[in-house]
Amino acid sequence: MTAALAGAGSLSLLAGTLVFQALGYAPCHLCILQRWPHVMAVVAAALFLILPRRGVMASLGFLSVMMSAGLGAFHTGVEKGWWQGPTSCTGADVGSLSASELMDQILAAPLIQCDQVAWSFLGLSMASWNAVFSLLLAGIWFLAILDELTKTAAKDTP
Repeated sequence: MTAALAGAGSLSLLAGTLVFQALGYAPCHLCILQRWPHVMAVVAAALFLILPRRGVMASLGFLSVMMSAGLGAFHTGVEKGWWQGPTSCTGADVGSLSASELMDQILAAPLIQCDQVAWSFLGLSMASWNAVFSLLLAGIWFLAILDELTKTAAKDTP
């Protein structure tokens, strides 16, 4: 049950990012990187429910959200100017565009910088909130790990 809750939490965070994106808050490179560990956590939660080695999946979920928390904390540091972030930016697949269409897209695309806070609430940016919520989800995953360890210990006890 705890793994399903943690997976639902990651799925909710991913849905939230898509809502913000639909509202016009384009993600930067670090924003995109913070999403992938949540995708892994959702997959871990799904596999937790169907595979017999649940402790492994709970551990994968825990590590995934911890990775996202770390990326969120790093991104927060970039936003606050504590250290330099990546110099890259994000863009869509351009494989099917002609040279003219590609140039038009490049000239029209906004530059999304990782060191600029696009939105904040209570003084925390989206990256900071991701770090906070990811740490909370890590706690839930940790409870799932403990639950699986307890079940394993109970099976091994005569």
